[in-house]
Amino acid sequence: MKTFLAALAVVAAQLAAAHYTLPDLIANGETAADWVYVRTTQNHYSNAPITDVNSTEFRCYELDMNATPGQTSVATVQAGSTIGFKADNDFYHPGYFSAYMTPASPAANSPEAGTGQTWFKIWEDPPVFENGQLVFPSQTIDQITFTIPSSLPSGQYLVRGEQIALHVASSVGGAQFYIGCAQLNVVNGGDGTPGPLVSIPGVYTGYEPGILINIYDLPADYPGYTSPGPAVWRG
Repeated sequence: MKTFLAALAVVAAQLAAAHYTLPDLIANGETAADWVYVRTTQNHYSNAPITDVNSTEFRCYELDMNATPGQTSVATVQAGSTIGFKADNDFYHPGYFSAYMTPASPAANSPEAGTGQTWFKIWEDPPVFENGQLVFPSQTIDQITFTIPSSLPSGQYLVRGEQIALHVASSVGGAQFYIGCAQLNVVNGGDGTPGPLVSIPGVYTGYEPGILINIYDLPADYPGYTSPGPAVWRG
């Protein structure tokens, strides 16, 4: 029995090491400690991904959808500045990266923030199609950074970093989503109108060619990677 339990512990540790979370916000030239500005996710111990794009948990994957927002701090950042997320491991699964934002009403630390059709994409890093195969330049990094559009109006926001890991995405539900939502107060903003606006969940069906894909056996007429979700709003 002890041998069996020890084996289970080893397997659990290997599974956790095989995945990652996005616990640290990068902002104002610094990387914050774990879960200070990023809402603690359900996988903060297991590192396991979420795979159901229709679940309400798909939005931010919080440990507790009601309590976690209020337990998380809000970071003040400048419009036009560089922010990002640092993972607790390398992003070694091949995949597609993106970042979404939403105005946070009534506040960034509210459970109600981001529950409507208010999200917009501000950045993406898709794989590159070359020599008949997909190449994933970001597979060896442990952080992603991007710029808040300078014309984004001032106010409180959520920013959602996401990797869609595609190594077992050849069947519906196979793509793995690694998510982190940070709480922001954006200052010195502009008068832009972000869009297109989407809901999360609702942004994906799971059948998009950039989500349901066998990256190891592409068809002969494959046209290149198609990013899922809306177009990027650059301000």
